[in-house]
Amino acid sequence: MNAASAAEQAFPAPAKLNLDLRITGRRADGYHELESIFCLIDWQDTVFLTPRSDGLIVLENPTDGLLPEQDLAYRAAVAMQPYGKAGQGVTIRLDKRIPSGGGLGGGSSDAATVMLALNRLWQCGLTRARLISIGAKLGADVPFFLFGRNAFARGIGEKLAAIDVPQQWYVVVKPPVCVSTAAIFSHPNLTRNSAPAIMPTFQNLQPFRNDMQAVVLAEYEAVAEAYETLNAFGEAKMTGSGSCIFLTFANEEAAQAAYEKISVTYPSAKLAAGLERHPLFDYAD
Repeated sequence: MNAASAAEQAFPAPAKLNLDLRITGRRADGYHELESIFCLIDWQDTVFLTPRSDGLIVLENPTDGLLPEQDLAYRAAVAMQPYGKAGQGVTIRLDKRIPSGGGLGGGSSDAATVMLALNRLWQCGLTRARLISIGAKLGADVPFFLFGRNAFARGIGEKLAAIDVPQQWYVVVKPPVCVSTAAIFSHPNLTRNSAPAIMPTFQNLQPFRNDMQAVVLAEYEAVAEAYETLNAFGEAKMTGSGSCIFLTFANEEAAQAAYEKISVTYPSAKLAAGLERHPLFDYAD
């Protein structure tokens, strides 16, 4: 087989929402201790992979503004290469649907999908735990997508335990602004002393909140405007450090009705369903 003879294959990379996010402390190294409910949703990028036999890793369309070597999808393939056979390479093409800078984890999800798919295509045979260990070096959200289930996360997001999230639907709006996560984490008004959860279940953690939300709403007018628009239809929340705002619904009909009205103001709004597992969950043991 020559480098170009293999067929291109498509693999999904779903987004995530932080249904709840609390900052419980700050470590000596400057990182913050978090607790969060991570939920997979069916808003997704598509990662196209073509195996190569020349040992090269080629990223056809890097994320805007990045060199291939800086892109998480490319770095994920490089991280997997030592576990494949000699001469194995891959061409990567990304169909980006998840907006960047919104707190939806699109880049991290792309990286996790590359790792899961190559684990099978290259017959690496790595366990899920080993993949998570490798992925943790790429980015804080990568382990969650490799974990592959809705999760309660502790630490900086790397300590994961499965959590049951009921089937829900979400209306998600990406305001026309990107939030600086570093700036929010260093903000003097950020809440950093939320009490750690003793029995973290979906019910016990209610009412949900996001400890970063108040600071972001105060600093970013566009996020505050989106929040006010969505809050008229329910209890709006921000995911991650922003800038996406979302509403949660227990039934699809109510979500659809709200989406149709919200999309008049925000045409790029998305109606997404929650997922119980990552579509590539079975690609690792």
